[in-house]
Amino acid sequence: MAFLKHAPRLIFCGVGSIWAACGAVWAGDEPGMGGPPVRARVVQVERLGATVDYEAQPAMVQEMVRRGMLQWTGKTDLKAAWLSVVSPKDVVGLKVYSVPGANSGTRPAVVEAVVQGLLQAGLPSSNIVIWDKHFFDLRKAGYTALADRYHIRVAGSAEAGYDQKAAYTNNPLLGTLVAGDLEFDLHGTTSGRNSYVSKLVTSNMTKIISIAPLLNHNLAGVCGHLYSPSMGSVDNTQRFESSAQALAQAVPEIYALPALGERVALNITDALICQYQGEQVSLLHYSTELNQIWISKDPVALDTLGIQELDRERQARDLESHGDNPELYQNAALLELGVGDPAKIKLEVVK
Repeated sequence: MAFLKHAPRLIFCGVGSIWAACGAVWAGDEPGMGGPPVRARVVQVERLGATVDYEAQPAMVQEMVRRGMLQWTGKTDLKAAWLSVVSPKDVVGLKVYSVPGANSGTRPAVVEAVVQGLLQAGLPSSNIVIWDKHFFDLRKAGYTALADRYHIRVAGSAEAGYDQKAAYTNNPLLGTLVAGDLEFDLHGTTSGRNSYVSKLVTSNMTKIISIAPLLNHNLAGVCGHLYSPSMGSVDNTQRFESSAQALAQAVPEIYALPALGERVALNITDALICQYQGEQVSLLHYSTELNQIWISKDPVALDTLGIQELDRERQARDLESHGDNPELYQNAALLELGVGDPAKIKLEVVK
């Protein structure tokens, strides 16, 4: 995936006026397919019984991830499939969304299946790290126990500290700094306009695999592959979280930072359960067991399909839609982060 040089500054200077006539020229990564070019490709694996009473069934989930990776890569061997995405020398960060816990956030069973695949591909256990913004949320969601079983690492990006040399500086919004932010209480500073990238991202991993739940977000549309890595990688994010418009600008621009977006090797949507209301609160009575796993290199395509599914679930129950934020995904497409037009997304269903 190619990123526009200095893209964050360009989008800040006028996404609508400068880029609207150009459109996204990202051509996708689908190898060897006949016919007209497919701009985005998504593999969807479905397995009845992958969840029982909203509990993931690890053996079935492992098989779903295996079949999905074989379909995505075109390989016949799982080791070869994973080695086409990462190498044994990579330090791979598995970005999860753990705030809602193990039921509504990224489910440990999905992450465990990915860990097993990476280990089978020959990655040392020390080269695999499960991460999110805060260690506390990871522990609460069960990831420290998972890490102990496989002798891998768990880390919070906030606790790792922030890199003074890597920052998002193009946004004029003034934010109230909190403890842990790089500039917090620096020479008496209590507010700032910079968001620094975590050292965990800049110095401790070479590849990122985003594993996001199919969970609504009231301002971003979905807690997906754009929102989760972007807001989980930098400090001083409270200034963006109160406004859909602020997120629409900041999320794609942060993702486009070379320190973050260029490290993302794969995206996996944990669509075992679709929670269409509740955001960071686990509300299983607003959830549907889809029993699906989605795989793609394209974060925008996956999030676009995720928002469609969330809307479909709400419409079936006569519930009002909250915060789809189409501007965010339009901006992401203009930054060539992926494809936001459903008509240009090729869905391959594996059952």
